[in-house]
Amino acid sequence: MTKVPNPRRLLTRSSWPEAQRIAGALRTETVGGSLLLVAALVAIVWANTPWGDSYFALRDLTVGPASWHLDLSLGQWASDGLLAVFFFVAGLELKREFVVGDLNQPAKAALPVAAAACGVAMPAVIFVAIAGTIGNGESGLLRGWAIPTATDIAFALAVLAVLGTHLPSGLRSFLLTLAVVDDLIAITIIALFYTDSLDVVALLLALVPLALFGFLVQRRIDRWWLLVPLALLAWGLVHASGVHATVAGVVLGMLVPVRPRQGGQHADPHAPPAPSLAERFEEWLHPFSAGFAVPVFAFMAAGVHVLGGGFTDALRDPAAIAVVCALVIGKVIGVFGGTWAFSRFTRAQLDSDLAWSDVFGLSLLAGIGFTVSLLVGELAYGAGSPHDEHVKLAILVGSTLAALLAAVVLRRRNRIYRRIHELEQLDLDADGIPDVYQRDDED
Repeated sequence: MTKVPNPRRLLTRSSWPEAQRIAGALRTETVGGSLLLVAALVAIVWANTPWGDSYFALRDLTVGPASWHLDLSLGQWASDGLLAVFFFVAGLELKREFVVGDLNQPAKAALPVAAAACGVAMPAVIFVAIAGTIGNGESGLLRGWAIPTATDIAFALAVLAVLGTHLPSGLRSFLLTLAVVDDLIAITIIALFYTDSLDVVALLLALVPLALFGFLVQRRIDRWWLLVPLALLAWGLVHASGVHATVAGVVLGMLVPVRPRQGGQHADPHAPPAPSLAERFEEWLHPFSAGFAVPVFAFMAAGVHVLGGGFTDALRDPAAIAVVCALVIGKVIGVFGGTWAFSRFTRAQLDSDLAWSDVFGLSLLAGIGFTVSLLVGELAYGAGSPHDEHVKLAILVGSTLAALLAAVVLRRRNRIYRRIHELEQLDLDADGIPDVYQRDDED
């Protein structure tokens, strides 16, 4: 029996199958987040050594055929190419959440959607307010309004792993769903607000490989030699259209079916359902995305001058100041305020195991913006702009401050989290399902 959450309770425990899925996803993200942190640190250290010029020479090395407009630097290949894989996986997760996950249930979807929307809007408002006030009307400064709106789930989970914090199932589910909605809003912002020029012909041509890809996957055809060329062609045409190429990754991911195909008349009714095509793709690509694509992008994007006046210059940049304030303050006001307002509006209460300090700590954790924030920063100001490097440093500083503050708040409740975690693992009847989930089902 599937657990039906009490609509009067917020952040309740997930069902057992959903808890298993979330735990598996978070393990992969935690490893990926650790690699991301290492890659970013290596880039920063290298960029600030006497051999820093070699780092920037590597990042700016141009590779690719100019005749196809693909003569891109390695940094651009990382942001336009490798991040397309990251967004393809995000598209799979989005599709799953909307079709069979929490976002398919209006009662459960309402809170993370409201919190994510407020968590995007408030940092943008704070950025515009601060940058507009101290920026002296500088042209183009406000283009960075979307930089602090995204939450980096991998970075956040790496922080939790370092803290040794065992977040309860309800909080883990809320954090993951919040990040999924966040990704959807972020990619929509990139497509709508950071497309400077549009080649309509190339965009229309991109619909052909997208349609063929969708036709094949809907028939559960997973031959890589058919799908990969179509995906690459779609990516190339979207890139040529002027829309950021990562949008192609999301669209391709959302075309993949997430429900397993029902067996025929001779199928064993007692056999477990076969994994869906989306689950198989995610199993193949998620480790590559989290373990290679995102860390390489972080390595290419995070190298900034800290020494020799770089940090001091960033402190005087209105865009950098606005990004730090928006990440550390805006996300908390948005996510916590949105959750509290939702509770007041619906007259719902938190789950009995949780306190508002838990939501506050999670809201601080949501202020860790890294991967998508770095990408939006590049799109907003462009390579070579003084704001570009200052904003990258601000993202690192703001994310670090958010992580430290979240650590202070969440560590205070770690003993309670550990007790809840032990309860959620207890299986006295040894049937493979923790007893607390069976009691929830009976309730």
